Amino acid sequence: MKKSIKLIALFFAFQFTAFSTFAQDKAQQIEQLLNKYNEYGQFNGSALVAENGKVIFKKGFGSANMEWNIPNQPDTKFRLGSISKQFTALLIVKLAEEGKIKLDVPITTYLPDYPKENGNKITIHHLLTHTSGIPNYTNAPNFLKEKARNPYTPEAFVKTFSSLPLDFAPGEKFNYSNSGYFLLGYIIEKITGKSYEQNLQQTIFTPLKMVNTGYDHSEVIIKNRAAGYEKEGKKIVNAPYLDMSIPYAAGSLYSTVEDLYLWDQALYTNKLLSQKSMESLFKPYIKAWNGFYGYGWSTYEVPNGNDKLTVVEHGGGINGFNTIISRIPKDKNLVVLLNNTGGTVLGEMNTAIRAILYNQPFNQPKKSLALDLLDIYNEKGATAGTEAYKKLKNDPTYAIKEGDMNRVGYQLLQTGKKKEAIEVFKINVEAFPKSGNVYDSLGEAYLADGDKKLAMVNYKKSVELDPTNEGGKKVLEELSKK
Repeated sequence: MKKSIKLIALFFAFQFTAFSTFAQDKAQQIEQLLNKYNEYGQFNGSALVAENGKVIFKKGFGSANMEWNIPNQPDTKFRLGSISKQFTALLIVKLAEEGKIKLDVPITTYLPDYPKENGNKITIHHLLTHTSGIPNYTNAPNFLKEKARNPYTPEAFVKTFSSLPLDFAPGEKFNYSNSGYFLLGYIIEKITGKSYEQNLQQTIFTPLKMVNTGYDHSEVIIKNRAAGYEKEGKKIVNAPYLDMSIPYAAGSLYSTVEDLYLWDQALYTNKLLSQKSMESLFKPYIKAWNGFYGYGWSTYEVPNGNDKLTVVEHGGGINGFNTIISRIPKDKNLVVLLNNTGGTVLGEMNTAIRAILYNQPFNQPKKSLALDLLDIYNEKGATAGTEAYKKLKNDPTYAIKEGDMNRVGYQLLQTGKKKEAIEVFKINVEAFPKSGNVYDSLGEAYLADGDKKLAMVNYKKSVELDPTNEGGKKVLEELSKK
């Protein structure tokens, strides 16, 4: 008897040691990977990775504050951007569970002052799944110049988009809309008589002991808050100011990687919602991007050897910050990456970390060609920039990254370097011929340069590849009138 107990104990000790060793190996690989991304100027933030529900890696990279050389840590607070939407969705589903709201009734049931012509056709479900047809307020022309810096009450801001014509009939298709989630926050306030912020605190943050998460206010002193930066090529600048009443229920929260782990773990329990209500958050309601959209979450499948994994995730981008939370519920695996130097390749990093977790091969980080090209296009002009591209494009240490090239093109466009911007967008089209977005950007640059014919050609191609590109359709409509 004693012998078998000893053997069992030995077996468990071996199993535990083996797990610890594997976890250590994986943690080392993740650290090496993120160190390289940091070295190449592509990750400046905090990361947390959990396997089978246990944290195997958490660390900060680069600076939370560059002026004072304060390093990022696992408890550094970052603006989340659109990761906020999953918290808004949970509040709505909680109200539905309590019988205080119905998801399939028109929004005018709860907002009697909302223009009825559209409001009577749009349901709460449409808002949650980005199928309402309400134009996305962050896509409005001059949004950053005219609205982003000014404080608004939720009621006043809703009026800036509530009377606009819909982009399509509600329920017809998916088109990502911050306006829909802004409205959800306003509806939460109307139903509960409390602010969106109070609802979050009472329903989610306090019960889960998420003490490092909240609604961000620029004027409030928040301990350990990261400053937001943007990249202009290799140069880093302070991110432009954004009044936090603008992102509101679509993107105004801050958190840490550690608090988002608490959130992730709670989603496996019934602490916040019943099992049925919890499952409703992750249902594949509508085809979106490369998968489906639920309530504040997207879901898609990825190959894993001979198998497939269902991934539940959401990203976020807001002035100075770029974020992702990615979950594999089957194995209780989690990747959280919070970055404070504007847009970066978090999707690529997440894919590599997921491969490490499942012992699959992955691509090593590469330098972003866009960052080097910006300096050349800026200083030496279009011809020199394109010549440099031809020389460097086959260099194995570099990669053409679609998001980086797009940002560089827009930086050139905004500083009046139209010919240079066109060249950069053309490189993106050559590298990513199946992306509707690259043609849209090239069309915009041609239009800015006065070439309506080539603008139309590229906008048409963009809409053909991405039928959800309502902005492109509007431009084509305008151009065909002229």
